[in-house]
Amino acid sequence: MIKTVAIQTVPIQTVPIQTVPIQTVPIQTVPIQAVPIQAVPIQVEAAIDGRAINQVDGVAIAHYQTWLQTWLSALSPQLSPINAYEVSLRLTDDGEIQQLNADYRQQPNPTDVLSFAALETDLPGLEHLHCQQPLYLGDIVISVETAARQAPAHQHSLPKEIAWLIAHGLLHLLGWDHPDEASLARMLDQQTQLLSLISIPPASHSR
Repeated sequence: MIKTVAIQTVPIQTVPIQTVPIQTVPIQTVPIQAVPIQAVPIQVEAAIDGRAINQVDGVAIAHYQTWLQTWLSALSPQLSPINAYEVSLRLTDDGEIQQLNADYRQQPNPTDVLSFAALETDLPGLEHLHCQQPLYLGDIVISVETAARQAPAHQHSLPKEIAWLIAHGLLHLLGWDHPDEASLARMLDQQTQLLSLISIPPASHSR
């Protein structure tokens, strides 16, 4: 015969849990002041020469150098690791530019401006060299004789026509081109903007 044993249950006393309020500590945010990054100012070395260098009345070598400095600063080409550039400007006559035009473009006639871009030349070691010295952009050659003939048709003084042609040549050195009417219009518009940035001496009529 199986005996049943009575199991006594013991009541469990519950202990109340005391909740401790958590105090929130405000986090103070410290404003971070942005440090402006100072861009390296552009440096431009402009070599000006040529047999017609003194045939543009009222314009001195310093004017040409200032124009090129101003334009390259505005264009900000971002090509040189040290933001330094070198460009050559030669003011010549119809005879010399006709020879250059025949030699390099197979066109045996005078023209107003020729550009010889150095950036189109790819030589080993150039990247390392450009980190140490100015980036040579190339040569701009202008016939003052041709510029003088065509200035009236453009309603330009001779100094303004020369400035216009230099701006055109500089854009070519930086890779601009005008294979069609649309690209030509953009380039001419850019030249107009560049000329608005400079002071062009009035033409002298003393000669």
